[in-house]
Amino acid sequence: MAIKITNKDVIQSYLMTVSKYNFSVYEKRILYRLVEAMQCEIEGKKLYPGLRIEKTLYDDRVVLMPISAFLANDDDENYTRVKKALLDLRNKSFEFDDGQVWKVIGIIEKPQFNYKRGWVRFEIQPEVYNAVLNFSKGFRKYELKTAMEFTSQYSMRFYELMSGQERPLIYSIEDLKIMFGVQDKYKRNPDFIKWIVKPAKEELDAKSPYSFEYKVLKDGRSFHSLKLYPKYQPEHRDEELEKHELQKQVSLGWDLDRLIRNYLKQELLFTDQEIRNNIDLFRDAQKKLDLMLELSTLKGKSRDKKNPKGYIINALKGKVKDKEEL
Repeated sequence: MAIKITNKDVIQSYLMTVSKYNFSVYEKRILYRLVEAMQCEIEGKKLYPGLRIEKTLYDDRVVLMPISAFLANDDDENYTRVKKALLDLRNKSFEFDDGQVWKVIGIIEKPQFNYKRGWVRFEIQPEVYNAVLNFSKGFRKYELKTAMEFTSQYSMRFYELMSGQERPLIYSIEDLKIMFGVQDKYKRNPDFIKWIVKPAKEELDAKSPYSFEYKVLKDGRSFHSLKLYPKYQPEHRDEELEKHELQKQVSLGWDLDRLIRNYLKQELLFTDQEIRNNIDLFRDAQKKLDLMLELSTLKGKSRDKKNPKGYIINALKGKVKDKEEL
């Protein structure tokens, strides 16, 4: 029996969302579970039964998960595909480019598949762990259960791009093909639209709270770019998650979000007392700014400062003041 997927909104780094790769559905499910587990760590929540993440002396993470964690439902018994997905992930890499540094990182190392005990084990490098938690370029929030149940990896990619999006996005078709890792498979742009874009849109229309309409932009007579118009479908949104999100927005001025609090403690090394000393600032910043984005950006900028925490506090004060003046 597959482990029941407890639906939740998970947060994924935008850098990871737009990275260049072509993963199968089962590879994506492994990554979704990894993102979920890391978010639980930051929030200080208990990991689901059978999941363990251990940190080594070299800052790598050793991950143990039940095989069933990667299956979509009780009818899914594709253990062979899970094993193949682990092997494929071992042989693949993320390509990151934030405009300042380009790097290629192996996804996982030393995968193991235990038939008798029903678990998988693999290691991830610090760069992968940090990339998952790198919100300096923003993030995407999406429903875990919805993402896990897609039957196409391209539906998954478009879901991540469009989830929570409010404004149209424009991508050149070549950039999308490179992002999805299919530039060698679909030389003709109309074929990419026919076999990738249209089927993904149809699956999102049928299952997802976030889908899209699109317009082909031409350069002369040739298809050049796609303008993606976000389409919110509330009938597919989890009502409990929507209710929780609305309650959370109402209480922003009173409570410091757990994700923010744990990010301050675990990534920026603030103590509980230091957070309490600056609680009014953090609450105000949470209400008026995209605080996770600001903290992720300030984390990198503060590394060479004599007093990193003081730098972050003063920078937040300035950003809040600027927002108030606007």
